[in-house]
Amino acid sequence: MSGREFFTARTVAEALAGFTPARRTAVETVAAADARHRVPAEPVRAAAALPGFAKSTVDGFAVRAADTYGASEGLPSYLDLAGAVRMGRAPTVAVPPGGAVAIPTGGVLPEGADAVVMVEHTAETMPGTIEVTRPVAPGAGLVRADEDVAAGGVLVRAGRPLRAPDLGLLAAAGVTEIAVHARPRVVILSTGDEVVPPSTREPAPGQVRDATASALAALVADAGGVPELAGIVGDEPGALTAALRGVLPRADLVVVSAGSSVGTRDETAGAIAALGEVWCHGLAIRPGKPTLLAECGGVPVVGLPGNPLSALVVFGLVGVPLVWRLAGAGAPPQPATRARLARDVASAAGRLDVVQVELRDGEAHPVFGPSALLSVLTRADGYVVVPEPATGLAAGTEVIVTLHR
Repeated sequence: MSGREFFTARTVAEALAGFTPARRTAVETVAAADARHRVPAEPVRAAAALPGFAKSTVDGFAVRAADTYGASEGLPSYLDLAGAVRMGRAPTVAVPPGGAVAIPTGGVLPEGADAVVMVEHTAETMPGTIEVTRPVAPGAGLVRADEDVAAGGVLVRAGRPLRAPDLGLLAAAGVTEIAVHARPRVVILSTGDEVVPPSTREPAPGQVRDATASALAALVADAGGVPELAGIVGDEPGALTAALRGVLPRADLVVVSAGSSVGTRDETAGAIAALGEVWCHGLAIRPGKPTLLAECGGVPVVGLPGNPLSALVVFGLVGVPLVWRLAGAGAPPQPATRARLARDVASAAGRLDVVQVELRDGEAHPVFGPSALLSVLTRADGYVVVPEPATGLAAGTEVIVTLHR
């Protein structure tokens, strides 16, 4: 590795589009009820139509729509009440011309009916007769037997993480098991003689507790992965190469934390290059420029900057989408909101800037601080991206704030 490669930085867009390892996790079958956020390996299709029968969406009366045409409060339509539909049972009565059948929400539409008029638009003027004060069109107040999903239709598609409504639809279709990609196993290696475990009661002068690894593990879990904290590797020559060689066989992704700062980038890149191929060493982003992307024996490796803020920003932008991709998915969109910048934000053309912000009364207030401070992230509600071509954003600019999960 040459130090010059560090300064030939790739953009974040180039990294997301170009660093696309082919590795995908294995497929396993899990209970559908426990599959939230899992990624289906193949489309799941409905064995039968849903809901399977035409049913009412309102409390009211099943009618023939033509019998209500022209109805108004001044000149209502009068219909003979022919009976009622009971919940959870097939109708025992049909709707004759000029007639109506009482029906609850969710009740099976009786034969002869093609619409349901809401009870609010009716009145019972005398026993056995109702008046309708508003006309309905065919199909009003009901859903067809196959309106939710047709027989053979796709219930959930492959490649998109399952959400709560997806699990409900699977349950409605009687699907109790589903083939999904296994959760990616992400091994996190911390490096540096100065890094000590979080359990250290009193770090010596110059030592720092390993805060980044714990935060990375949480980001991995949020992205559907299984984090493994593989410990701290010292700075002695060959130690990182040996550690990598030991974890690669059980990893779907390896993250080297605090191993790509300016002072150690060549040693880290050399250790990784000894086992695979470095795709890039440097991203045009602030914070987070000294980032390394590589592949070792088919396993992607991400080398993060030493500063905690930089490491977490970069992993959120590049590492989290990679975890989802390993599980066969594109990265789900993060929640976002719009706000106006409370002050000017400077930037440099050709570099993507990620600015942490705090939201107050519809305004995004930038939160500045050194990249070594995790408190910058804990104070922020989200971040604003200043794109590469821009030289900054003026106060009052409407921006999209990507919210921290």
